[in-house]
Amino acid sequence: MKVRVGYGLGTRTITNDAERFAALVDALEALRFDSLWLSEKITDDCPDPVVALSFAAARTARLKLGTSVMVLPGRNPMLLAKELASLDRLSGGRLLPAFGLGQVDPAEQQAFGVERTERAKRFDEALPLLRRFWTEDAVDHEGTFFRYEAARVRPRPVQQPIEIWLGGVAPSELRRTGRLGDGWLPSFCTPDDVAAGRPEIERVAAEHGREIDPEHFGALVPYALDGIPDVLAAFLAKRRPDVDVRDVVAPSVDALVPLLERFIDVGGSKFVAVPIGEPADWGDHLAEVADAVMPLQT
Repeated sequence: MKVRVGYGLGTRTITNDAERFAALVDALEALRFDSLWLSEKITDDCPDPVVALSFAAARTARLKLGTSVMVLPGRNPMLLAKELASLDRLSGGRLLPAFGLGQVDPAEQQAFGVERTERAKRFDEALPLLRRFWTEDAVDHEGTFFRYEAARVRPRPVQQPIEIWLGGVAPSELRRTGRLGDGWLPSFCTPDDVAAGRPEIERVAAEHGREIDPEHFGALVPYALDGIPDVLAAFLAKRRPDVDVRDVVAPSVDALVPLLERFIDVGGSKFVAVPIGEPADWGDHLAEVADAVMPLQT
């Protein structure tokens, strides 16, 4: 099993100016992290993932480029297919798209113009269309939300196929991953969640005549720079009262490795380390993280 460790920025990042973001990207490439993953939140200071990943693509040669996650309901799948195929081509086939339904937040939802009750249905219709636009010469589709007649998207992406990652640990999210996903990358989860979720995803995939690469299971794993903040501990206690917060968030860089090892023990192999907070200097901090986690990569 090949273990890969990438790095991600959460929605509250303030690394959104050219100098600091360039320092982050350059360090990830030099230290041989597998990938960079950027989150999407319209109302926070994090940069738009596609724009920022395009910036990263231009500065790197091998770093893979992931969205964690990009909201799908509310987007036109034909336009999105064009945008992402272009990024995949210009990066030499390094795109790793991950999609979600979007946050349960009225301030965010108004940006996408989709009622909460419609999000899942729109997602389920839009995602297969992306794959069709990336692979078919012309797409005919008559659906609930989208209608296309001989629709054509060019350029084709370098990757054939582009692999789409999904997240979530709720039963409906596990089923969706089994039906539609090529990989599973949940966040704010425990090793036990991954141990329980993987066989359910594989079961649903088999029911739909699909198979997910056994190396495409992992997790976004947050870690604190200097102890878990009280506000985060309180949030997790409310969201996941049944688990120890240290099973979800590593309290330090040193604690990140044993937590990743627990995920590896239950079959995970693709990981994204996500800092809670930001260091003063990205180069120095990422060198420290790399010293800890790179020995896990195979």
